[in-house]
Amino acid sequence: MTTTEAIRLQLRSWPEVEAYLERCKGVIVPLGSTEQHGPTGAIGTDALTAEAVALEVGRRSGVLVTPAQAFGMAEHHLGFAGTVSLQPSTLLAVLRDVVLSLATHGFERVFVINGHGGNIATGRAAFAEAYGEARRRQLPVAPKLQCRMANWFMAGPVMQEARNLYGNREGHHATPSEIALTLHLEPSLQDLQRPLPEPAPAGPIHGPDDFRRRHPDGRMGSDPYLAKADHGERFLELAATALCKDLEQFLASDAP
Repeated sequence: MTTTEAIRLQLRSWPEVEAYLERCKGVIVPLGSTEQHGPTGAIGTDALTAEAVALEVGRRSGVLVTPAQAFGMAEHHLGFAGTVSLQPSTLLAVLRDVVLSLATHGFERVFVINGHGGNIATGRAAFAEAYGEARRRQLPVAPKLQCRMANWFMAGPVMQEARNLYGNREGHHATPSEIALTLHLEPSLQDLQRPLPEPAPAGPIHGPDDFRRRHPDGRMGSDPYLAKADHGERFLELAATALCKDLEQFLASDAP
């Protein structure tokens, strides 16, 4: 069994998880989205990238990684075919229940590696609800339960490398940095890449109809044609290194 297989929760038996909890109380949850990423980007970009970073962090740290939650809060992208979104209240309930399930078994540190900006606010609200419910249920881990949202695309070294490679062509959605990582993970996606017209600039988001009107091809100021697979390999390395350090501090800390 490879190291990556060993840290995937879905490939472990329950006695193995019990044994793991005797030495480590941490777990990694990949969180993504299933949404349009412009005319040349994969709809599963946010889930693919979050899971890849999570598995690499798990491989390096030995911390268990749950299956990826591939559906997120992507209401503003519903004007584009293939997008599947959860309402904020639904995503909140899913994440809260995931945390509570893990806490019931004795996990004390839940490290969510997120690939979609639209999940951030809802995720933090879900953590707050999970803390309160854990106390109400009088779960033994309630006083120690902590969750953290780690957005791989916002890690300092990742953002710096994106600026170095793409400047202001990085944009805000369907970015070359995230597309580059998908090209590294799934080489067949290279067949979709082509030069695109000038993108609409980033702006406010007021729902799917408004988003489609402002950003007719789904991009927000980005030029994904700049993405290269070797860039993606570099982004994976930078994200995993930064988040491993964050995870190590999180597991050792007594404070949120």
